[in-house]
Amino acid sequence: MDLRQLSDRAARFRPINGAPSWSLRIVNATKGTRAKVYVYDVVGGWDLTADDFVQQMHALDVDDIDLHINSPGGYVFDGIAIYSALKNHRAKVTTHVDGLAASAASFIAMAGDEIVIEKPARMMIHDAMGVALGNAGDLREYADLLDETSDTIAAVYADRAGGKPSDWRAAMLANNRSGTWYTAHAAVDAGLADRVGNDTPTPEDRTSQLIRARARVLQKG
Repeated sequence: MDLRQLSDRAARFRPINGAPSWSLRIVNATKGTRAKVYVYDVVGGWDLTADDFVQQMHALDVDDIDLHINSPGGYVFDGIAIYSALKNHRAKVTTHVDGLAASAASFIAMAGDEIVIEKPARMMIHDAMGVALGNAGDLREYADLLDETSDTIAAVYADRAGGKPSDWRAAMLANNRSGTWYTAHAAVDAGLADRVGNDTPTPEDRTSQLIRARARVLQKG
């Protein structure tokens, strides 16, 4: 989640096959019903800016939004703006992690009232990263900004998945500060998703989902 330029990780994962951009699509948007929204690119890149996304969200007059994600992440503040637009929309939002929800895309996924991750899909969380230029004071100030931003993101995970922000920050710093990867079932176990797509929920799964939902209500109350 880079603050001033796309992260090196995002660049490494970005598709390079020259296919036409499908980064932000809104389909089947009928007033009062359901819309499908596809986030399939680097967050904050040329084809997926927060400005475009938020404008299109404001124009959606629907009861349900299916948000499909396959993204390596990108600009942290674009991600926060997209997350906020989804959280503030009147519709019920169901997040679908179709392939990858990494970095900034992972906390965008947290905007879902329900989060579904496909069995082969992955999620990844890590600390905010960035590049700064200046004197020693400038760099210290920038380091503080990175820490503060990472704490904010950790609180987003805690708000949706449960647990303490400090625990999520530890996961973001794990593996020699490279972050933590989650398989579909690991994401559900961690609370980052509610269920794996096409899996039949067991009574234990339903109980766990109810407990997490109840915890989120209490946290907001």
